[in-house]
Amino acid sequence: MTATDSQNDLQRLQQFGQVALAELYAGSQPRLERILRFRIDPRIRRRIESADVLQETWLTASRRLSEYLQQPTVSPFVWLRQLVLQTLVDMHRHEFRQRRDAGRELHLAVAGPVGDTSLSMAELLLAQQTSPSGRLVREEEVQQLQKALNTLSELDREVLALRHFEQLSNQQTAEVLELTPTAASNRYVRAAARLAEILQSCKSGDG
Repeated sequence: MTATDSQNDLQRLQQFGQVALAELYAGSQPRLERILRFRIDPRIRRRIESADVLQETWLTASRRLSEYLQQPTVSPFVWLRQLVLQTLVDMHRHEFRQRRDAGRELHLAVAGPVGDTSLSMAELLLAQQTSPSGRLVREEEVQQLQKALNTLSELDREVLALRHFEQLSNQQTAEVLELTPTAASNRYVRAAARLAEILQSCKSGDG
């Protein structure tokens, strides 16, 4: 999505309000669902339904549209993404308050959407590289790649998460990270090169 597309979306929201929001949200759902699948902590994924998160996010977006339009500091899709991730965190907290081991599991829940993406990245990267007959990745392989990914800075991991796994545009990535588009692009190129080195190192180690 280009900056022009985002500007058009914003203008439609300003002109048509809830009708335009409904259209934008319906068109954005596949992308938002992909983001959710990536951001939900793999250790608790079965407890959270993407449909429930998206439904709750829609209600929040509808309620907060006027507030957003008064001072839109990010593009409409990035705003919806922010609401999705906040809804995810809130649902995690509600879920884990009901369980005896709430403190430990809440820590795991919050880790996914607020910063620690290395476990999700490791699982997806290994799944992409294995053959259909070898999709059951050993836990130690995930841990090995996760440990290697943790050698990247948090910002580099997040740039990779946004561009490679969430498939955000460079402009959207810059908005999320509060960087200039040029800085976001340069950061991604460096992080992607480092990721390639990590994957090659892991592959050599397997051999």
